[in-house]
Amino acid sequence: MEKSSKRYLISGGGTGGHIFPAVSIANALREHDPKCDILFVGANNRMEMERVPQAGYRIIGLPILGFNRQNLLKNIKVLINLVRSIVQVRKIVREFQPNVAIGVGGYASGAAMYAAAKMGVPVLLQEQNGFAGVTNKLLKNKAQTICVAYEGMEKFFPKEKIVLTGNPIRQNLCNGDKNEAQKFFFPHNASPKKTLLIIGGSLGARTINNAIMHHLQALADADIQVIWQTGKLYYEECKQAMQPFQDNHNILCTDFVSRMDLAYALADLVISRAGASSVSEICLLGKASILVPSPNVAEDHQTHNAMALVHKNATILIKDCDAEETLVSTALSKIQENETLETLGKNALLLAKPDATQQILNEILKIQR
Repeated sequence: MEKSSKRYLISGGGTGGHIFPAVSIANALREHDPKCDILFVGANNRMEMERVPQAGYRIIGLPILGFNRQNLLKNIKVLINLVRSIVQVRKIVREFQPNVAIGVGGYASGAAMYAAAKMGVPVLLQEQNGFAGVTNKLLKNKAQTICVAYEGMEKFFPKEKIVLTGNPIRQNLCNGDKNEAQKFFFPHNASPKKTLLIIGGSLGARTINNAIMHHLQALADADIQVIWQTGKLYYEECKQAMQPFQDNHNILCTDFVSRMDLAYALADLVISRAGASSVSEICLLGKASILVPSPNVAEDHQTHNAMALVHKNATILIKDCDAEETLVSTALSKIQENETLETLGKNALLLAKPDATQQILNEILKIQR
């Protein structure tokens, strides 16, 4: 690596919602300057330690843990690991000497951005959600720039630091071909049918999966195609529920969809959690959707994400507690309403920010030392 090359430290993770934007930003930096050096910092035993190397980047893991709100005594270990992580990050920053440190949220991001800022490295934060995460809120005074995806974020961050960019998303999602998708997912079907895409995040969503399992007969009786991504945690249970319907070529049950570009291309209606990345993808692709916000996230931020679309008539929101009873019947009703699908998709597209990654790149270049 040439001495003159720029160096970027990127930190964050825990979920795909943090990792996808981080990798998108890294890809943009590498495209802008192929000689730049990029180093990720993550949390040991979390998803980023696998996904980031798969994307072609180096990553160093910290022993950092999240705070335990149920058992406060367990936070003694959390605090010890936090101090160890900050010491480790200070050493990483001293040796790597980044020109900018970029934090996308998650435990590791807190330690990494705090240490970098204390050592004089310019810090840029990227907040994906409509309700700011704890880590980014704690770091707001350390950052030069805070890139956000939703309006009204002044209630969390200093107004003068905020830049409304939108969320970076996986660019390859835009390239799906509907005919190729039909052959890929449903080669046995002579002609395409309306298609329902069900996604619950990288690990899956219990409530969504339960709703589908309890109403498989209704889905089998409907003259539609279903792509059902269960997530790894729930696949065996869902596969068992599918046993009576294994001869039905209209329902595809899988733990992971490798070609999300094709899945989105084929989908007429998407059922999803309301994580920031999922919402951004739905908007960019102009898809009609039913969002079921997860109640198991900090500050109920997925409901805030979903409501930004609801207010613009760009999605249908179903509460988690109502999903098992109403999700499938709502989906089967709406997927037959062409006008509704068109309206939701068009309004979602109006909320898209297709240049998010480029705008964030521009902000990084402005503050690099």
